[in-house]
Amino acid sequence: MGSPVPLEPRRRDSGPVFSGVAPEIIEDTLIHLATENEQYLSELPEQAGCFKETRIVEFIFLLSEKWHLNHSTRYQAVELLESRQNHSLSNYGFCRFMIKQVEQMCGDRGNAKGRGQGQKSSWSSVRDQIVNTFVLRLVSCVQLASKLSLHYSRVTSDTALKFLQSLKYSYTKQELLESELAVLNTLHYQINVSTPLAYVELLLEVLGYNGCLLPAKPLHQLCVQLLDFCYLTRETIYDTLLKIAIDNSTPSELQIAKFLTVKEDFMLLAVGVISTGCGAFKLHHWHYFTKYPGVLLRRGEAHSGQHHT
Repeated sequence: MGSPVPLEPRRRDSGPVFSGVAPEIIEDTLIHLATENEQYLSELPEQAGCFKETRIVEFIFLLSEKWHLNHSTRYQAVELLESRQNHSLSNYGFCRFMIKQVEQMCGDRGNAKGRGQGQKSSWSSVRDQIVNTFVLRLVSCVQLASKLSLHYSRVTSDTALKFLQSLKYSYTKQELLESELAVLNTLHYQINVSTPLAYVELLLEVLGYNGCLLPAKPLHQLCVQLLDFCYLTRETIYDTLLKIAIDNSTPSELQIAKFLTVKEDFMLLAVGVISTGCGAFKLHHWHYFTKYPGVLLRRGEAHSGQHHT
């Protein structure tokens, strides 16, 4: 039998459809996401966010663009990688303290014997394994994320292998499948993780239901661009916010640690993105509305009529 033919996209990603959801579903979903967000922040691992480094996010975004994947898929891949790697680190006790210990153990020139030498070899092996398979795991996360959006594109094994070979990796199809299984097993097959994009789209739906006059689709496109920008410049943005919040250019380790809940708060990020998007959208269209005030008047009358009916 020949190799399976890669599937073509079933249809183009036209973006979400707003104003088509019952208010009861909106409310239930909002409560669910808010509860999930609060629970995650209350159990926030110390390593949270360490795999959202700019180069990694950019790699995933560019790879998703190359494979014609939608925005939801690219954010799923980022969060899968973050979840998968943090789960691996926690399994091995690989927190910051242990990383420092490993570095000290590996850099120790002493001729340690017995148990100490065995621990040194074990930690080095774990670290090397994570480093050596990182790109493979990253590609597997993108593959799995694409399979959650079957009505768009699905990344086949052939497509993934061709990409890895272009980077001079010599993985086999079996190794690629085993990598997917490793991610699935580590996450206990719970790969449909929430993303900040889901929070943005839900809050836009809430805004529309509550009578926001701004057109949903253009505002959504702007918010997605802003969210992309936030992820690609994540460290710069949050470092600046922290320094402004404490009015100090050199935050302490304790202040940095406490600020982690702000960096990982999806609801807060979504509100910030939408607020910025609305402000930018209104500013951009203000000149249009001043030239053609009848457009704004007709929108207001239409909105008023909907409430009277």
